Amino acid sequence: MMEGESMKTLFRIVLPIAFASVMAAQTTPTTRPPIIDMHMHTAERVQLGSDGRPLPLGCRPLPCESRPSTLSADTDVLEATLEAMKKFNIVKGFLSGRPLELLDKWVNAAPDRFFPSIWWTRDFPDVNELREGYRAGRLKGMGEIGTQYAGIAANDPRIEPYFALAEEFDVPVLIHLGGGGAPNPTLRISIGRPLLLEEVLVRHPKLRISIENAGHPFFEEIVALMGQYPQVYADVSTITWLRPRSSFHRYLRNLMEAGLGKRIMFGSDAVDQLDAIPLAIEAIESADFLTAEQKRDIFYNNAARFLRLD
Repeated sequence: MMEGESMKTLFRIVLPIAFASVMAAQTTPTTRPPIIDMHMHTAERVQLGSDGRPLPLGCRPLPCESRPSTLSADTDVLEATLEAMKKFNIVKGFLSGRPLELLDKWVNAAPDRFFPSIWWTRDFPDVNELREGYRAGRLKGMGEIGTQYAGIAANDPRIEPYFALAEEFDVPVLIHLGGGGAPNPTLRISIGRPLLLEEVLVRHPKLRISIENAGHPFFEEIVALMGQYPQVYADVSTITWLRPRSSFHRYLRNLMEAGLGKRIMFGSDAVDQLDAIPLAIEAIESADFLTAEQKRDIFYNNAARFLRLD
């Protein structure tokens, strides 16, 4: 009789503890390994369509079904971005924006979280203002250089002073190249070829430059350029969610098989469409041809090396 009572007492003590342990394991969030997002943008507000609703997340090639935005018209983009970075453990973002005051606002809201960098297409920034920004530490990068949208090629003499300045201060550069972009009547695909950067790299051998979307779809040119110039890296930002998943995975697999796995970096190209962030992450995580080490390189290690982080 005493033995039976002892067993009942034991069950009353052990079972609740065991149950609590199981529930804790089920409800405790798994800590994600850190991520560096090499392609982010500032925004003051959510862009709205003609219907007054936030613009959907785009897709290519048309016709295709765009994903409706999960944001609302009054979403605070900065606050929502910081929440997304915390949720997915994005510890650093290469933040491209303009004007400088807006960049300052984002950086001040989260010191050490962003790598502030100036963005432009046709409205070129003042070189002296940039120089002062680098001297003061107000800026740490250059780009996105989006002159392809203005029909201005990467090897255009008008961009030369900016490449020289980036090399002088040893700041990394992000440039838009490749076979597409947001709708714009002056964008020209023909000047998005990666090999147009070659003479720039010859003149500036210490220039660190990242090519958006890994130059998609100019695979042979990006392989040739990155094979010859080790200071060239590439992000896979927009093509992770804009293009069909199977197409992106095929392009990424080809880049990996070409031996570029140590210089491919994660990016989301999130502006005010923050739904791009989880989609971009999932596009890498779901690539079953990547090893765990290769995924960590893309998500973090390669960007840490490119940015020369401690």
